[in-house]
Amino acid sequence: MQYTTVLSDVADDTVRAAIGVPLRAYNESRMGELDYRPLVISVQNESGEIEGGLWGYTCFGWLYTQLLAAPTAAKGQGLGQRLMEEAEAEARARGCVGAWVDTHSFQAPGFYEKQGYQRFGELDDYPPGHSRIFYRKSLKD
Repeated sequence: MQYTTVLSDVADDTVRAAIGVPLRAYNESRMGELDYRPLVISVQNESGEIEGGLWGYTCFGWLYTQLLAAPTAAKGQGLGQRLMEEAEAEARARGCVGAWVDTHSFQAPGFYEKQGYQRFGELDDYPPGHSRIFYRKSLKD
């Protein structure tokens, strides 16, 4: 069989799904069925509008936090900590043994360190002049 490649700058969900099929099949043949499960906590104002929250998932016994945002008006009120604690409690209930997150040097490294996360990696100059920092935390009691 002959193959061609197609370069694009369009993020087509159907293309992503198709690319994932052989990767998922290979991974599942080595690890068993994928146990991916979204974990989403929204922060809503009095009108029910979403102004922030936490977006992540659990998989392979770990919680990954992809997005964490608190409304500007709630800064310093412990809302971010509350979101992390709620997500970690749910992850424990799902049987997770750990949690991980990444952030940028200009975002929230100190916040995650205060939550008990430990740095395990850093990608320097991403974006230029800054770095991307990776953290993990044990959820074992």
